[in-house]
Amino acid sequence: MGTIAVHEFIALDGVYEDPRWTFEYGFDPKMGETLGAITGASTAILLGRTTYEMFAPAWSTRTVEDDPGAPFFNDTHKYVVASKEPGVAWGPSTRLPYSADAIRGLKETTDGTIYVSGSGTLVRALLRDGLVDDLHLFVYPVARGTGARLFEDDGAPTRLALKEHDVYDNGVVHLTYGQA
Repeated sequence: MGTIAVHEFIALDGVYEDPRWTFEYGFDPKMGETLGAITGASTAILLGRTTYEMFAPAWSTRTVEDDPGAPFFNDTHKYVVASKEPGVAWGPSTRLPYSADAIRGLKETTDGTIYVSGSGTLVRALLRDGLVDDLHLFVYPVARGTGARLFEDDGAPTRLALKEHDVYDNGVVHLTYGQA
């Protein structure tokens, strides 16, 4: 049975939207090691349609020489949670309508980790339905003030248990949470 590992870059105030603001902090090599460990254990990718459509043009032309993560993103089977077919095609992929039962079925038929990045609407639903096994938050030392937040203002409380934490030289803190 598979597990779901979510990875998000967020600000102190929970903003995850359009993470170009993270560039000013640089990318600590130890962050790459952490992300490599997460993706290295992954045998499938689960994305919301919008994130899939944003990732496809960014990753589909990259090679291992451009980015060591390119083979993972391009060759790993992607499950796209969407009510309609995505507007782009990218590597091996399957559209999957969202339901807690459909995601549980995916977990039951997947060996290894199912990796999720971005996909805020999907991640909120997975958290609400108790389907996230590992929530990896890379928290940047800035409060954005505006932008989509991972946890909605009117959402139900989400209780989590801290599993691990790391602090990187660029000021980013990596927090790994599991179900409480």
